[in-house]
Amino acid sequence: MWLCDQYDVIDKHTQSGLDLVERYIKFVKERTEIEQNYAKQLRSLTKKYYRRGSKEEQECRYSNHASFQDILNELNDYAGQRELIAENMMTGICVELTKFLQDLKQERKSHLSDAKKAQQTLESSFKHLESTKKRFAKEWAEAEKATQQADKTESDPNATKPDVEKARQHAHARTHTAEECRNDYAAELQKYNKEQNLFYYIEIPQFFNKLQEMDERRIRRLAGGYCQFSDIEKKVLPIISKCLEGISAAGGKVDEKQDSMLLIEQHKSGFEQPGDVEFEDYSHGIKPATSESSLNAPKVRAKLWPFGKKHKPPPAEDFSHLPPEQRKKKLQAKIDDIAKELQKTQDQSDALEKMRGVYEQNPQLGDPSSLEPQISETSQNIGRLRGELTKYEVGKNWDSNTLRGFLENEQLESQHLYSEFDDEFDDVQTPIGQCKAIYTFEGNSEGTISITEGEQLSVMEDDKGDGWMRVLKANGEEGYIPSSYVKLVS
Repeated sequence: MWLCDQYDVIDKHTQSGLDLVERYIKFVKERTEIEQNYAKQLRSLTKKYYRRGSKEEQECRYSNHASFQDILNELNDYAGQRELIAENMMTGICVELTKFLQDLKQERKSHLSDAKKAQQTLESSFKHLESTKKRFAKEWAEAEKATQQADKTESDPNATKPDVEKARQHAHARTHTAEECRNDYAAELQKYNKEQNLFYYIEIPQFFNKLQEMDERRIRRLAGGYCQFSDIEKKVLPIISKCLEGISAAGGKVDEKQDSMLLIEQHKSGFEQPGDVEFEDYSHGIKPATSESSLNAPKVRAKLWPFGKKHKPPPAEDFSHLPPEQRKKKLQAKIDDIAKELQKTQDQSDALEKMRGVYEQNPQLGDPSSLEPQISETSQNIGRLRGELTKYEVGKNWDSNTLRGFLENEQLESQHLYSEFDDEFDDVQTPIGQCKAIYTFEGNSEGTISITEGEQLSVMEDDKGDGWMRVLKANGEEGYIPSSYVKLVS
């Protein structure tokens, strides 16, 4: 039991403990706000400097540009961990401690109220004892006074016998009343002493023991909250360390020689180097040709364009405006793109044919004729893409001027033939990549799914800057997970 037996001191001490819990809750809330604002600013920063678009994608082929994009991705994942810290502190510390604090307040109020009631009961008993004591004192004084008066009357020679007898009876009655008051006072005193012993030796120690146990429980829970403040951040430190390691790895992947060779390979023209300038000897009577003496214009040496500004002709569809090496690469890239689109369209056509076959065998599933417009459109697209593919493959060997005229004519025909159709056909969404879970995640909220470490997943939707990505599991389950919990695989 607390050695301190002062009610007011215990009252103030327990209230101070509850105030400390409340202060700690406010402290953690402010810390979570700081973490949330920090994460928000980090995400805004990465979004500001993250490059998107065709020009930026070309630049990202260089290792120094790509590494900077990797750093922004890692920093975005790092921001997600700061948000996770804030969320766990709010739910694990603030919410739990607030509920615990409300229970403590009710318990403390109940204990103090019981102690106060017991004290009031003892005080009421003491007041009744004092009242009985005063009545006894008054009656005893009256009895002594009546006895003295009877003795005085008896010694008076002029007093008659009836007077003496009356005085004696009155004194006897007063004495009897005083004796009764004395017995009542003795009984009340015994009762009060019993209640006082019960109050000080049993009830008050019980109340104070309960308050002591409550306060020690508060201290233990508060100490646990102090540890949680550190443990919550420790749990995400491995992922934060991986983010920082990823930033360091991005710096280590920069290869200046590779970037230089990539630039050379991408932009080399294929032109031959100019020959030496011939010496014109005017000492042997040779005169330079002028516009006055010759019908031919004077020879002017072209500028060496690598060291000056180059006039760029308007881009042509067959890339004939480019140097030979670059034109060859552009044509090959165009052929590859058309081949991919052709394969995708062919897959769509196969899927529609299979669906039509299913409808023909099971009419209750759908009408086969409803697929005819889509099948027709897909067939037209396949024909168009095959024509374009043939043009560009031939263009690799044709003269650029011949190819340009051919393409212009074919383009007019294709525009007229396919103007009523869209270039693409909506199909079932396909995965955009693969990834592997590097941590276990429990998807408890709506829209999320659970994954286990080492699990292979298909990426259906990339991270849009909010730290989440949509994936498809092998069992067909689909949902969102933190993008920092997985690693993309090629």
